[in-house]
Amino acid sequence: MAISRVATPRLERRSATPGDRQRLARISIVVLLILCAGTAAFSLSVGPVAIDGAAVLHGWLWGAETDGAQRDAIVLFEIRMPRILLGLLVGGALAASGAMLQGLFRNPLADPGLIGVSAGAALAAVTVIVLGDRHFPWLRETFSIFALPIAAIIGGLLTTWALYRIATRHGQTSTATMLLAGIAIAALAGALSGILVYVSTDQQLRDLTFWSLGSLGGATWQKLVAAVPFVLPVFVLYPLIGRGLNAMLLGDSSAHHMGVDVQLLKRLTIIAVACAVGASVAVSGVIGFVGIVVPHLLRLMIGPDNRFLIPACILLGGVLLLIADSFARTIVTPAELPIGIVTALIGAPFFLWLLLRQKGLIDV
Repeated sequence: MAISRVATPRLERRSATPGDRQRLARISIVVLLILCAGTAAFSLSVGPVAIDGAAVLHGWLWGAETDGAQRDAIVLFEIRMPRILLGLLVGGALAASGAMLQGLFRNPLADPGLIGVSAGAALAAVTVIVLGDRHFPWLRETFSIFALPIAAIIGGLLTTWALYRIATRHGQTSTATMLLAGIAIAALAGALSGILVYVSTDQQLRDLTFWSLGSLGGATWQKLVAAVPFVLPVFVLYPLIGRGLNAMLLGDSSAHHMGVDVQLLKRLTIIAVACAVGASVAVSGVIGFVGIVVPHLLRLMIGPDNRFLIPACILLGGVLLLIADSFARTIVTPAELPIGIVTALIGAPFFLWLLLRQKGLIDV
């Protein structure tokens, strides 16, 4: 049975009420689209090198480029443009993955970074980076630039599947078990990654150290091309399963009686999250807390309806990551702060606040 064939509750069929947030959600998505374009334009102009956009445009139109305009064009189109597009892609993937995991586990604390999905994907990617050339040369020969994303996706898929099987019993997911299992999986993956880092070469060690903290500094058109085939199809899938995730908020049994193929929905969600998170980790390293901050903020604004929440997460996740990246590459100029540090500084206090709020220890 198709997952989209869900009986529409009466609450959704009747006309909009004053408390209905659907209109607000649609307006918010339009505003986020505008904000996304504005943030991308701002990020293009931010950096240690000042860009003369007028000179670049003049050289484009009239073909009379000065040395300065040529330099600006290289910085703009070979460095900043792929970085901005990769930031939008990765931010959207991580935020929407967080929303999907929270819908699957029916818990707002689920996040790819917190429950070990990113760590599992990172372990697979580190394995390919350190051991690929020596022990698995056929991976590079067969899959070329897609070898790293494919490895990370497999790692994320196995981690998500294991976590779901451990935390879920009789259709009910234990929050405590999910968090503890996620911590254990992340610790195990981190330990194995540490062993691989220990046997890596000096060049690999420098790359892995910066990559493990998360960064868009190595963004290239090649990396963007490697990630897009895995993330964009998932972006298309996200809104299509939103109605099914809404039904699952009532429980597996209720969702089944509403016409949702629960098992198919779970498999698609796990595969989608693994693809999005795996590809993101492969090209940008481990960037935490985006998947918990963005969905929760949007739920406060537009409500929990996943049909609108997930597309909004894709947009706001990209905006948040671009803002964090702009901050990371300007705060310690000419050096660059890993973006994972910036998102952790924002996300860790937010996570503590959310946890205390869930426990009823604070009312704000």
